Amino acid sequence: MSTSWNHVRYDSPADRVGRITLARPEAANAQNYLMLSELNEAFDVAAKDESVHCIVLAADGKHFSSGHDLSDLDPDMDALNTIGTQCHFDADGAEGYMAREAEMYVGLCWRWRNIPKPTIASVQGKVIAGGLMLVWPMDLIVCSEEATFSDPVVAFGVNGHEYFTHPYEAGARLAKEMLFTGRAITADEALRAGMVNKVVPRDELESATTEMAAHIAKRPMFGLTLAKQSVNNALDAMGMYTALQSAFGLHHVGHSHNRLKHGSLVDPEGISVIRSEA
Repeated sequence: MSTSWNHVRYDSPADRVGRITLARPEAANAQNYLMLSELNEAFDVAAKDESVHCIVLAADGKHFSSGHDLSDLDPDMDALNTIGTQCHFDADGAEGYMAREAEMYVGLCWRWRNIPKPTIASVQGKVIAGGLMLVWPMDLIVCSEEATFSDPVVAFGVNGHEYFTHPYEAGARLAKEMLFTGRAITADEALRAGMVNKVVPRDELESATTEMAAHIAKRPMFGLTLAKQSVNNALDAMGMYTALQSAFGLHHVGHSHNRLKHGSLVDPEGISVIRSEA
């Protein structure tokens, strides 16, 4: 597997800790399919390295991630290393696009969520819509004081971003407020809701995250794996995956409606609504 990536890099900031960094700061780490494919490869590198007991996901620049790169939603899937069983990516109608999102969004996020090693997101600045799809699959979240989290895409005529775990991450009431209003919740709100584990000053974010990862990495790997699986199993027993798949289907009802009504995947008025409230 190549590690000569365009949009991510990999290093080890501490003993038994692997760190993946989103490296597209000029685009506020907006995700195209190439970035997601490279991110998946980097997670595989860390997962397969027996010396790594904890994985950190960080990001260059002012913002962790501005979400999906809306200028690059129709790539040549043949050029990417797909890992799921989805197919017919170029099919007409809803079939092809739904398959691409099932592979590159829901499929990869769920795969990262179930990596049998502890993962920590180290978050600064804005995390918008698809950016949450990188943060929420991680086991723990450390963020800086100015970090904000939002999913404003109801303005586009869909129910939210594709990895729809909002009620599990933020709680039902706050999830509805995030979606209905599109507003960004603050780091302190996220901490009170249990969505993040720790809030620190921006200049301490890297050291605080590395310190937590290094502390966790001292534990035996098998014990960490069993603990993680036990918590994930509890969430699964609450119906997390079933709820996610149901919301993903509704997401594509929204896309299909927008294609019929507006001739595009999203309501074109949405961007002006979001910008007017920014």
